[in-house]
Amino acid sequence: MANKSKKRSWKWVVLIAGVVGLAAVGLWYAKFRRDSAPQYQTTLVVRGDLTQLVTATGQLNPVTNVQVGCQISGTIAKLYADWNSPVTNGQLVAQIDPATYQANLHQAEGDLANSQAALELAKVNAVRAQELFESKLIPHSDYDQAMANLHQAAATIQMKRAAVEKSQVDLQYCTIYSPVDGMVISRNVDVGQTVAASFNAPVLFVIANDLAKMQIDANVAEADVGGVEEQQNVDFTVDAFPNRTFHGGVVQVRNSPITVQNVVTYDTVIAVNNPDLKLKPGMTANVSIIVAERNGVLRVPNSALRFHPPETGTSTNATPRAGVGTYPGAAAGSRPRGERRPTRTVYVLKDDKLQPVQVKVGITDGINTEVTEGLSENDKVVTTAIYKQGSSGSAASPFGGMRRF
Repeated sequence: MANKSKKRSWKWVVLIAGVVGLAAVGLWYAKFRRDSAPQYQTTLVVRGDLTQLVTATGQLNPVTNVQVGCQISGTIAKLYADWNSPVTNGQLVAQIDPATYQANLHQAEGDLANSQAALELAKVNAVRAQELFESKLIPHSDYDQAMANLHQAAATIQMKRAAVEKSQVDLQYCTIYSPVDGMVISRNVDVGQTVAASFNAPVLFVIANDLAKMQIDANVAEADVGGVEEQQNVDFTVDAFPNRTFHGGVVQVRNSPITVQNVVTYDTVIAVNNPDLKLKPGMTANVSIIVAERNGVLRVPNSALRFHPPETGTSTNATPRAGVGTYPGAAAGSRPRGERRPTRTVYVLKDDKLQPVQVKVGITDGINTEVTEGLSENDKVVTTAIYKQGSSGSAASPFGGMRRF
């Protein structure tokens, strides 16, 4: 009897332990499911202003940049302009030692005088030969020789006159004048320096025509150049004035591609007014080209467009609230006519359930995006799913228990 009582007692102990275990497992499972359920961060759809920009870098340059050189070789005798010197059109800026070219001119003039004397003698001989030939005192060959000498002397005169003119031009090139009004931004020679113009004309000065009007040659990437057009407004900054924003406008988008390390860019010319002369040639400009602007439009954060619901079994309404499709035609200034505006999916939180919504988007400023169809003002769109610390599963994040979808 004692053995039977002991067996019954063990059966009850095992049964009670099983019931307690099942209860513990149920409680643990319920707690795990509750802890692993995500919490959603939402934001309201509001109205605001959007500005879509294309960013690039470029260099400030004068609109007209003239290189003043010389066509002859020689030694710089005098300089009449220096760095930052204002100059006018026709002003004397440099003098090359003219001694050699003056001597060449004198020699050419002497050769011309000698040729003129030879021509006079040839004329006299030709007249005499003609008289003797008519009197049949000389043969015809002597008469022909005298006439040839006359013509040859006349041709020599033309050659010597050309040599004199060339020597005069070379002598004039010893005096160098400014071709434009402007300011000297570079002086490349000093007094006493010898310049050689054998193959290339040496550059003596670089003159900027008008520093009050400058331009930026910005390198716009091929992915962004499609939205850049003439007469678009531009804001830019330079490192010399980090707290000041300058303004300009696009005047030309050049078709010639520039390829550097397999990156294709296009030179975009931006006109800039510089009345206070704060901007200097060669400065690097950080350019923001305003390709589109919207005022008072519905907008959502870009994180809402990137959000995807976690795979936790959370029920969602599988039928989108708006029809699937694309919006025919884009707004002016945002993309070329004929392109289609894309359709995106966002998730709206209603009654603690996610509801997918098809929306049609417009321009973006990199933080917010315009919504043209599919949402209303004050709708709650989901941007992030957050999990509690310590919850298990693949959705848990090692950074504070939060994972973005």
